[in-house]
Amino acid sequence: MPQQVGSLPAEQLLLITLVVKVAVAAILATMLVRFGQFRRILLTEKRAWRERLTFAFAFGIPVCIGVVSRLLLGYNAGDLSVAGPFLAGLIAGPYAGAIVGCLVGLPALAAGEWIAILLSVGCGFAGGGLREVSPKEAIWHVTPLLVTALRRHTWKLFGRVRIDWQITLLAAPICLELLRQGLGMRFGVQRLYYLEPTNIGLFGLVVLTTVLSVAVPIKIWNTARIEHRLQEQEKLLLTARLEALASQINPHFLFNTLTSISSLIRSHPDTARMLITKLSGLLRRLLRSQEHFVTLREELASIDEYLDIETVRFGATLVVEKQIAPETLDQMVPSMLLQPLVENSIKHGISRKVGGGRITISSERANGHTVIEIIDDGMGITTDSSKPSTGIGLRNVDERLRVIYGANYHLKLSSTPGEGTCARIEIPELVVPQQTSA
Repeated sequence: MPQQVGSLPAEQLLLITLVVKVAVAAILATMLVRFGQFRRILLTEKRAWRERLTFAFAFGIPVCIGVVSRLLLGYNAGDLSVAGPFLAGLIAGPYAGAIVGCLVGLPALAAGEWIAILLSVGCGFAGGGLREVSPKEAIWHVTPLLVTALRRHTWKLFGRVRIDWQITLLAAPICLELLRQGLGMRFGVQRLYYLEPTNIGLFGLVVLTTVLSVAVPIKIWNTARIEHRLQEQEKLLLTARLEALASQINPHFLFNTLTSISSLIRSHPDTARMLITKLSGLLRRLLRSQEHFVTLREELASIDEYLDIETVRFGATLVVEKQIAPETLDQMVPSMLLQPLVENSIKHGISRKVGGGRITISSERANGHTVIEIIDDGMGITTDSSKPSTGIGLRNVDERLRVIYGANYHLKLSSTPGEGTCARIEIPELVVPQQTSA
Protein backbone atom coordinates (compact mmCIF):
# COMPACT_ATOMS: atom_id res chain seq x y z
CA MET A 1 0.00 0.00 0.00
CA PRO A 2 1.47 3.41 -0.82
CA GLN A 3 2.53 5.59 2.05
CA GLN A 4 0.21 8.42 1.05
CA VAL A 5 -2.94 8.68 -1.02
CA GLY A 6 -3.84 12.21 -2.06
CA SER A 7 -3.31 14.36 1.01
CA LEU A 8 -4.01 11.61 3.59
CA PRO A 9 -1.27 9.47 5.13
CA ALA A 10 -1.74 5.71 4.80
CA GLU A 11 -2.58 5.31 8.50
CA GLN A 12 -5.37 7.89 8.41
CA LEU A 13 -6.76 6.45 5.21
CA LEU A 14 -6.83 3.00 6.78
CA LEU A 15 -8.60 4.30 9.88
CA ILE A 16 -11.25 6.02 7.76
CA THR A 17 -11.70 2.84 5.73
CA LEU A 18 -12.21 0.77 8.90
CA VAL A 19 -14.79 3.18 10.32
CA VAL A 20 -16.71 3.35 7.05
CA LYS A 21 -16.60 -0.45 6.74
CA VAL A 22 -18.48 -0.84 10.04
CA ALA A 23 -20.92 1.89 8.96
CA VAL A 24 -21.55 0.08 5.65
CA ALA A 25 -22.35 -3.15 7.53
CA ALA A 26 -24.74 -1.28 9.85
CA ILE A 27 -26.49 0.55 6.99
CA LEU A 28 -26.92 -2.67 5.00
CA ALA A 29 -28.41 -4.47 8.01
CA THR A 30 -30.75 -1.54 8.73
CA MET A 31 -31.96 -1.31 5.13
CA LEU A 32 -32.65 -5.04 4.86
CA VAL A 33 -34.57 -5.29 8.13
CA ARG A 34 -37.01 -2.63 6.90
CA PHE A 35 -38.40 -5.14 4.39
CA GLY A 36 -41.19 -7.22 5.91
CA GLN A 37 -40.26 -10.47 4.19
CA PHE A 38 -36.63 -10.24 5.31
CA ARG A 39 -37.72 -9.37 8.85
CA ARG A 40 -40.04 -12.39 8.97
CA ILE A 41 -37.13 -14.65 8.04
CA LEU A 42 -35.26 -13.43 11.11
CA LEU A 43 -38.15 -14.29 13.45
CA THR A 44 -37.90 -18.06 13.15
CA GLU A 45 -34.95 -20.40 13.51
CA LYS A 46 -36.47 -23.19 11.38
CA ARG A 47 -36.45 -21.85 7.84
CA ALA A 48 -37.56 -23.47 4.60
CA TRP A 49 -35.20 -23.62 1.65
CA ARG A 50 -37.04 -20.78 -0.04
CA GLU A 51 -36.50 -18.55 2.97
CA ARG A 52 -32.80 -19.45 3.15
CA LEU A 53 -32.33 -18.66 -0.52
CA THR A 54 -34.21 -15.39 -0.10
CA PHE A 55 -31.95 -14.43 2.79
CA ALA A 56 -28.80 -15.48 0.90
CA PHE A 57 -29.55 -13.44 -2.20
CA ALA A 58 -31.06 -10.47 -0.36
CA PHE A 59 -27.93 -10.19 1.76
CA GLY A 60 -25.40 -11.56 -0.71
CA ILE A 61 -26.13 -9.29 -3.66
CA PRO A 62 -25.43 -6.03 -1.75
CA VAL A 63 -22.25 -7.55 -0.32
CA CYS A 64 -21.26 -8.59 -3.86
CA ILE A 65 -21.87 -5.02 -5.04
CA GLY A 66 -19.49 -3.87 -2.32
CA VAL A 67 -16.73 -6.11 -3.71
CA VAL A 68 -17.42 -4.85 -7.25
CA SER A 69 -17.19 -1.26 -6.02
CA ARG A 70 -13.75 -2.06 -4.60
CA LEU A 71 -12.57 -3.62 -7.83
CA LEU A 72 -13.93 -0.93 -10.15
CA LEU A 73 -13.90 2.21 -8.02
CA GLY A 74 -11.23 1.47 -5.44
CA TYR A 75 -13.79 1.87 -2.63
CA ASN A 76 -12.21 -0.50 -0.13
CA ALA A 77 -14.70 0.19 2.69
CA GLY A 78 -17.48 -1.63 0.83
CA ASP A 79 -15.64 -4.97 0.87
CA LEU A 80 -17.20 -7.37 3.44
CA SER A 81 -15.82 -10.53 1.86
CA VAL A 82 -15.02 -12.18 5.22
CA ALA A 83 -17.72 -10.81 7.53
CA GLY A 84 -20.55 -11.13 4.96
CA PRO A 85 -20.40 -14.89 4.22
CA PHE A 86 -19.64 -15.71 7.86
CA LEU A 87 -22.65 -13.67 9.04
CA ALA A 88 -24.94 -15.27 6.44
CA GLY A 89 -23.87 -18.75 7.52
CA LEU A 90 -24.31 -17.88 11.19
CA ILE A 91 -27.88 -16.64 10.67
CA ALA A 92 -29.23 -18.85 7.85
CA GLY A 93 -27.03 -21.95 7.80
CA PRO A 94 -23.95 -23.26 5.94
CA TYR A 95 -25.49 -23.38 2.47
CA ALA A 96 -26.73 -19.80 2.68
CA GLY A 97 -23.26 -18.80 3.84
CA ALA A 98 -21.68 -20.68 0.92
CA ILE A 99 -24.02 -18.97 -1.57
CA VAL A 100 -23.07 -15.55 -0.21
CA GLY A 101 -19.43 -16.65 -0.33
CA CYS A 102 -19.80 -17.52 -4.03
CA LEU A 103 -21.51 -14.20 -4.79
CA VAL A 104 -18.68 -12.38 -3.04
CA GLY A 105 -15.87 -14.47 -4.49
CA LEU A 106 -16.86 -14.58 -8.16
CA PRO A 107 -16.10 -10.89 -8.92
CA ALA A 108 -12.76 -11.23 -7.10
CA LEU A 109 -12.02 -14.43 -9.05
CA ALA A 110 -12.71 -12.60 -12.30
CA ALA A 111 -10.13 -10.01 -11.21
CA GLY A 112 -7.51 -12.70 -10.60
CA GLU A 113 -7.97 -13.01 -6.82
CA TRP A 114 -8.45 -16.78 -6.95
CA ILE A 115 -7.84 -17.30 -3.22
CA ALA A 116 -10.73 -14.94 -2.38
CA ILE A 117 -13.49 -17.31 -3.48
CA LEU A 118 -12.00 -20.19 -1.47
CA LEU A 119 -11.75 -18.00 1.63
CA SER A 120 -15.25 -16.53 1.18
CA VAL A 121 -16.94 -19.91 0.75
CA GLY A 122 -14.93 -21.23 3.69
CA CYS A 123 -16.14 -18.31 5.84
CA GLY A 124 -19.73 -19.15 4.90
CA PHE A 125 -19.30 -22.77 5.92
CA ALA A 126 -17.51 -21.71 9.11
CA GLY A 127 -20.45 -19.52 10.13
CA GLY A 128 -22.93 -22.27 9.20
CA GLY A 129 -20.95 -24.86 11.15
CA LEU A 130 -20.99 -22.69 14.26
CA ARG A 131 -24.74 -22.25 13.83
CA GLU A 132 -25.23 -26.02 13.80
CA VAL A 133 -23.31 -26.64 17.05
CA SER A 134 -24.10 -23.52 19.08
CA PRO A 135 -27.38 -22.67 20.88
CA LYS A 136 -29.49 -20.62 18.50
CA GLU A 137 -30.33 -17.96 21.08
CA ALA A 138 -26.61 -17.46 21.83
CA ILE A 139 -26.15 -16.20 18.28
CA TRP A 140 -28.56 -13.32 18.89
CA HIS A 141 -26.72 -12.39 22.09
CA VAL A 142 -23.61 -11.49 20.12
CA THR A 143 -23.19 -7.75 20.61
CA PRO A 144 -20.51 -5.13 19.91
CA LEU A 145 -20.53 -4.25 23.62
CA LEU A 146 -19.18 -7.71 24.37
CA VAL A 147 -15.80 -6.58 23.05
CA THR A 148 -15.44 -4.25 26.03
CA ALA A 149 -16.12 -7.14 28.43
CA LEU A 150 -13.77 -9.52 26.64
CA ARG A 151 -11.44 -9.85 29.64
CA ARG A 152 -14.27 -10.86 31.98
CA HIS A 153 -15.71 -13.40 29.54
CA THR A 154 -12.26 -14.83 28.87
CA TRP A 155 -11.74 -15.35 32.60
CA LYS A 156 -15.09 -17.17 32.80
CA LEU A 157 -14.08 -19.29 29.83
CA PHE A 158 -11.02 -20.59 31.67
CA GLY A 159 -12.73 -20.65 35.06
CA ARG A 160 -15.32 -23.28 34.11
CA VAL A 161 -15.61 -26.32 31.90
CA ARG A 162 -18.63 -25.14 29.89
CA ILE A 163 -18.11 -23.38 26.56
CA ASP A 164 -18.71 -19.64 26.55
CA TRP A 165 -20.46 -19.30 23.21
CA GLN A 166 -20.13 -15.54 23.25
CA ILE A 167 -16.35 -15.82 23.20
CA THR A 168 -16.49 -18.65 20.66
CA LEU A 169 -18.71 -16.72 18.27
CA LEU A 170 -16.46 -13.66 18.52
CA ALA A 171 -13.28 -15.71 18.19
CA ALA A 172 -14.41 -17.15 14.85
CA PRO A 173 -14.29 -13.87 12.83
CA ILE A 174 -11.02 -13.02 14.58
CA CYS A 175 -9.48 -16.28 13.39
CA LEU A 176 -10.86 -15.79 9.87
CA GLU A 177 -9.38 -12.29 9.64
CA LEU A 178 -6.04 -13.60 10.90
CA LEU A 179 -6.26 -16.30 8.24
CA ARG A 180 -6.90 -13.70 5.55
CA GLN A 181 -3.96 -11.64 6.75
CA GLY A 182 -1.69 -14.69 6.68
CA LEU A 183 -2.82 -15.80 3.21
CA GLY A 184 -2.50 -12.25 1.90
CA MET A 185 1.04 -11.92 3.15
CA ARG A 186 1.88 -15.30 1.67
CA PHE A 187 0.32 -14.93 -1.81
CA GLY A 188 0.16 -11.15 -2.17
CA VAL A 189 -2.62 -8.63 -2.65
CA GLN A 190 -2.95 -9.65 -6.31
CA ARG A 191 -4.33 -13.06 -5.26
CA LEU A 192 -6.28 -12.02 -2.15
CA TYR A 193 -7.43 -8.57 -1.13
CA TYR A 194 -6.65 -7.61 2.45
CA LEU A 195 -5.97 -4.44 4.40
CA GLU A 196 -2.25 -4.00 5.13
CA PRO A 197 -1.71 -2.46 8.58
CA THR A 198 1.62 -0.76 9.17
CA ASN A 199 1.85 -1.42 12.91
CA ILE A 200 0.45 -3.71 15.59
CA GLY A 201 -2.16 -1.16 16.71
CA LEU A 202 -3.67 -0.86 13.25
CA PHE A 203 -3.49 -4.64 12.91
CA GLY A 204 -5.65 -4.97 16.01
CA LEU A 205 -8.11 -2.42 14.62
CA VAL A 206 -8.39 -4.36 11.35
CA VAL A 207 -9.29 -7.51 13.28
CA LEU A 208 -11.71 -5.56 15.49
CA THR A 209 -13.43 -4.12 12.41
CA THR A 210 -14.16 -7.62 11.10
CA VAL A 211 -15.67 -8.56 14.47
CA LEU A 212 -17.82 -5.43 14.54
CA SER A 213 -18.95 -6.03 10.94
CA VAL A 214 -20.48 -9.26 12.24
CA ALA A 215 -21.69 -8.11 15.66
CA VAL A 216 -23.32 -4.82 14.62
CA PRO A 217 -25.74 -6.37 12.05
CA ILE A 218 -26.67 -9.09 14.55
CA LYS A 219 -27.42 -6.42 17.15
CA ILE A 220 -29.59 -4.47 14.68
CA TRP A 221 -31.49 -7.56 13.56
CA ASN A 222 -32.00 -8.78 17.12
CA THR A 223 -33.40 -5.38 18.09
CA ALA A 224 -35.89 -5.67 15.23
CA ARG A 225 -36.85 -9.17 16.42
CA ILE A 226 -37.43 -7.92 19.95
CA GLU A 227 -39.53 -4.98 18.73
CA HIS A 228 -41.66 -7.33 16.63
CA ARG A 229 -42.23 -9.63 19.60
CA LEU A 230 -43.19 -6.68 21.78
CA GLN A 231 -45.70 -5.55 19.16
CA GLU A 232 -47.18 -9.05 19.03
CA GLN A 233 -47.43 -9.12 22.83
CA GLU A 234 -49.15 -5.72 22.80
CA LYS A 235 -51.69 -7.05 20.29
CA LEU A 236 -52.30 -10.11 22.43
CA LEU A 237 -52.67 -7.92 25.52
CA LEU A 238 -55.17 -5.67 23.73
CA THR A 239 -57.13 -8.70 22.55
CA ALA A 240 -57.14 -10.14 26.06
CA ARG A 241 -58.39 -6.87 27.54
CA LEU A 242 -61.15 -6.61 24.95
CA GLU A 243 -62.19 -10.19 25.59
CA ALA A 244 -62.21 -9.55 29.34
CA LEU A 245 -64.43 -6.50 28.86
CA ALA A 246 -66.73 -8.44 26.52
CA SER A 247 -66.99 -11.30 29.00
CA GLN A 248 -67.96 -8.71 31.62
CA ILE A 249 -70.69 -6.93 29.66
CA ASN A 250 -72.43 -9.99 28.25
CA PRO A 251 -73.30 -11.62 31.64
CA HIS A 252 -74.26 -8.17 32.95
CA PHE A 253 -76.69 -7.64 30.06
CA LEU A 254 -78.03 -11.19 30.39
CA PHE A 255 -78.58 -10.85 34.15
CA ASN A 256 -80.56 -7.62 33.79
CA THR A 257 -82.70 -9.04 30.98
CA LEU A 258 -83.47 -12.23 32.89
CA THR A 259 -84.43 -10.10 35.90
CA SER A 260 -86.93 -8.27 33.70
CA ILE A 261 -88.34 -11.55 32.41
CA SER A 262 -88.65 -13.06 35.89
CA SER A 263 -90.86 -10.15 36.98
CA LEU A 264 -93.38 -11.08 34.25
CA ILE A 265 -93.50 -14.85 34.67
CA ARG A 266 -96.32 -14.89 37.22
CA SER A 267 -98.35 -11.90 36.07
CA HIS A 268 -97.91 -12.16 32.30
CA PRO A 269 -96.61 -15.64 31.36
CA ASP A 270 -97.33 -15.20 27.64
CA THR A 271 -95.35 -11.98 27.58
CA ALA A 272 -92.51 -13.64 29.50
CA ARG A 273 -92.50 -16.47 26.96
CA MET A 274 -92.29 -13.95 24.11
CA LEU A 275 -89.40 -12.16 25.85
CA ILE A 276 -87.52 -15.44 26.25
CA THR A 277 -87.92 -16.11 22.53
CA LYS A 278 -86.61 -12.66 21.63
CA LEU A 279 -83.76 -13.03 24.13
CA SER A 280 -82.72 -16.36 22.63
CA GLY A 281 -82.64 -14.76 19.18
CA LEU A 282 -80.47 -11.92 20.47
CA LEU A 283 -78.09 -14.35 22.21
CA ARG A 284 -77.78 -16.42 19.04
CA ARG A 285 -76.84 -13.25 17.19
CA LEU A 286 -74.20 -12.41 19.78
CA LEU A 287 -72.76 -15.93 19.70
CA ARG A 288 -72.51 -15.84 15.92
CA SER A 289 -70.46 -12.65 16.10
CA GLN A 290 -66.81 -13.56 16.68
CA GLU A 291 -65.49 -10.06 16.02
CA HIS A 292 -64.68 -7.25 18.42
CA PHE A 293 -65.69 -4.65 15.83
CA VAL A 294 -68.80 -4.34 13.73
CA THR A 295 -70.30 -1.64 11.55
CA LEU A 296 -72.66 0.87 13.09
CA ARG A 297 -75.40 -0.67 10.94
CA GLU A 298 -74.88 -4.07 12.62
CA GLU A 299 -74.67 -2.50 16.06
CA LEU A 300 -77.99 -0.71 15.53
CA ALA A 301 -79.57 -4.02 14.43
CA SER A 302 -78.52 -5.55 17.77
CA ILE A 303 -79.97 -2.54 19.58
CA ASP A 304 -83.28 -3.09 17.76
CA GLU A 305 -83.47 -6.65 19.08
CA TYR A 306 -82.73 -5.45 22.60
CA LEU A 307 -85.33 -2.68 22.31
CA ASP A 308 -87.90 -5.24 21.14
CA ILE A 309 -87.55 -6.82 24.56
CA GLU A 310 -87.79 -3.53 26.43
CA THR A 311 -90.72 -2.33 24.32
CA VAL A 312 -92.68 -5.41 25.34
CA ARG A 313 -92.03 -4.50 28.98
CA PHE A 314 -92.95 -0.82 28.70
CA GLY A 315 -95.49 -1.00 25.90
CA ALA A 316 -96.37 2.12 23.96
CA THR A 317 -94.94 4.34 26.70
CA LEU A 318 -91.40 3.70 25.42
CA VAL A 319 -90.69 5.62 22.21
CA VAL A 320 -87.43 5.10 20.34
CA GLU A 321 -86.36 7.59 17.66
CA LYS A 322 -83.34 7.30 15.38
CA GLN A 323 -81.54 10.14 13.64
CA ILE A 324 -78.74 8.28 11.87
CA ALA A 325 -76.66 9.98 9.18
CA PRO A 326 -76.38 7.54 6.23
CA GLU A 327 -72.64 8.16 5.83
CA THR A 328 -72.00 6.83 9.36
CA LEU A 329 -73.61 3.41 8.87
CA ASP A 330 -70.36 1.82 7.67
CA GLN A 331 -68.30 3.25 10.53
CA MET A 332 -66.58 0.48 12.53
CA VAL A 333 -67.47 0.52 16.23
CA PRO A 334 -66.72 -1.88 19.11
CA SER A 335 -69.46 -4.48 19.32
CA MET A 336 -72.00 -4.17 22.17
CA LEU A 337 -70.95 -0.54 22.66
CA LEU A 338 -74.37 1.12 22.48
CA GLN A 339 -76.48 -1.48 24.29
CA PRO A 340 -75.22 -0.52 27.80
CA LEU A 341 -75.97 3.14 27.03
CA VAL A 342 -79.51 2.38 25.91
CA GLU A 343 -79.99 0.11 28.91
CA ASN A 344 -78.76 2.86 31.23
CA SER A 345 -81.27 5.31 29.74
CA ILE A 346 -84.11 2.88 30.30
CA LYS A 347 -83.11 1.60 33.75
CA HIS A 348 -81.96 4.84 35.40
CA GLY A 349 -83.99 7.36 33.46
CA ILE A 350 -87.25 6.25 31.89
CA SER A 351 -88.20 3.41 34.27
CA ARG A 352 -88.35 5.91 37.16
CA LYS A 353 -90.48 8.35 35.20
CA VAL A 354 -94.26 8.27 35.30
CA GLY A 355 -95.79 7.93 31.83
CA GLY A 356 -92.83 6.44 29.98
CA GLY A 357 -90.38 8.39 27.87
CA ARG A 358 -88.41 8.81 24.69
CA ILE A 359 -84.94 7.65 23.65
CA THR A 360 -83.19 9.27 20.70
CA ILE A 361 -80.23 7.58 19.02
CA SER A 362 -78.32 9.91 16.69
CA SER A 363 -75.09 9.86 14.72
CA GLU A 364 -73.25 12.38 12.57
CA ARG A 365 -69.85 13.17 11.11
CA ALA A 366 -67.98 16.07 12.70
CA ASN A 367 -64.32 17.11 12.61
CA GLY A 368 -63.04 13.79 11.35
CA HIS A 369 -65.04 11.78 13.91
CA THR A 370 -68.29 9.88 14.07
CA VAL A 371 -70.32 11.28 16.96
CA ILE A 372 -72.97 9.02 18.49
CA GLU A 373 -75.42 10.24 21.12
CA ILE A 374 -78.00 8.39 23.23
CA ILE A 375 -80.45 10.95 24.63
CA ASP A 376 -83.39 10.25 26.94
CA ASP A 377 -85.97 12.48 28.63
CA GLY A 378 -85.99 10.51 31.87
CA MET A 379 -85.24 11.49 35.44
CA GLY A 380 -81.54 12.07 34.84
CA ILE A 381 -78.49 10.96 36.83
CA THR A 382 -77.88 12.57 40.18
CA THR A 383 -74.23 11.49 40.51
CA ASP A 384 -71.24 13.31 39.03
CA SER A 385 -71.81 13.12 35.29
CA SER A 386 -68.07 13.55 34.56
CA LYS A 387 -67.38 10.11 36.07
CA PRO A 388 -69.28 7.38 34.19
CA SER A 389 -68.85 4.85 36.99
CA THR A 390 -72.41 4.44 38.20
CA GLY A 391 -72.67 0.93 36.76
CA ILE A 392 -70.80 -1.90 35.14
CA GLY A 393 -72.12 -1.07 31.69
CA LEU A 394 -71.00 2.58 31.67
CA ARG A 395 -67.59 1.75 33.14
CA ASN A 396 -67.21 -0.94 30.50
CA VAL A 397 -67.99 1.44 27.62
CA ASP A 398 -65.61 4.07 28.97
CA GLU A 399 -62.79 1.55 29.46
CA ARG A 400 -63.20 0.03 26.00
CA LEU A 401 -63.00 3.43 24.34
CA ARG A 402 -59.80 4.25 26.23
CA VAL A 403 -58.20 0.88 25.51
CA ILE A 404 -58.99 0.93 21.78
CA TYR A 405 -58.62 4.58 20.82
CA GLY A 406 -56.45 6.09 23.56
CA ALA A 407 -56.86 8.18 26.69
CA ASN A 408 -58.41 11.12 24.80
CA TYR A 409 -61.47 9.05 23.88
CA HIS A 410 -63.97 8.31 26.59
CA LEU A 411 -67.67 8.31 27.42
CA LYS A 412 -69.11 11.78 28.06
CA LEU A 413 -72.25 12.02 30.18
CA SER A 414 -74.30 15.16 30.66
CA SER A 415 -77.42 14.97 32.77
CA THR A 416 -80.01 17.34 34.18
CA PRO A 417 -82.08 15.91 37.05
CA GLY A 418 -85.71 15.69 36.04
CA GLU A 419 -85.02 16.45 32.37
CA GLY A 420 -82.87 13.63 31.00
CA THR A 421 -79.39 12.36 30.16
CA CYS A 422 -77.15 12.52 27.09
CA ALA A 423 -74.41 9.89 26.57
CA ARG A 424 -71.96 11.00 23.90
CA ILE A 425 -69.08 9.08 22.31
CA GLU A 426 -66.69 10.08 19.53
CA ILE A 427 -64.90 7.55 17.32
CA PRO A 428 -62.15 8.46 14.83
CA GLU A 429 -63.62 8.49 11.35
CA LEU A 430 -60.56 7.52 9.35
CA VAL A 431 -58.99 5.10 11.85
CA VAL A 432 -60.67 1.75 11.22
CA PRO A 433 -59.75 -0.72 14.01
CA GLN A 434 -58.38 -4.05 12.81
CA GLN A 435 -60.89 -6.82 13.16
CA THR A 436 -59.47 -9.17 15.76
CA SER A 437 -60.93 -12.61 16.20
CA ALA A 438 -62.05 -13.39 19.71
